[in-house]
Amino acid sequence: MVNTEEFTKRLQQIMEYHDLTAASFADKIDVGRSSISHLLSGRNKPSLDFVMKIVKAFPEVELYWLLNGKGSYPKTTSVTSPLPEPEKQQPPNLFSPPALERVLAADNDKQKQIQKIVIFYSDGSFDAYEN
Repeated sequence: MVNTEEFTKRLQQIMEYHDLTAASFADKIDVGRSSISHLLSGRNKPSLDFVMKIVKAFPEVELYWLLNGKGSYPKTTSVTSPLPEPEKQQPPNLFSPPALERVLAADNDKQKQIQKIVIFYSDGSFDAYEN
């Protein structure tokens, strides 16, 4: 659960960093000015929609920092040059007899069998392999 008082402090830190008033901050993230007022006064708790609007409007805000106060603000990145995209390679056949033997040998319960393996890629796609 988000500590509302601590969240409010982080919200004020974002506004100070960007030199924004509560009204201009509300306009920037496209919420009603009263929403900011109610949050800052402690009357209301932030909704998920509200939090996501902040993260979208201010890319330097880390979601984990905003919610939990862990991490840093503004977000620090040390990327000097973009890394090339790795080529999508065909994953090994995990259902081949040698691969299955290694998995089963590590497991004392010989009754278990692998039914499905799902591999998730960083671009949001995935591959599923069924036995």
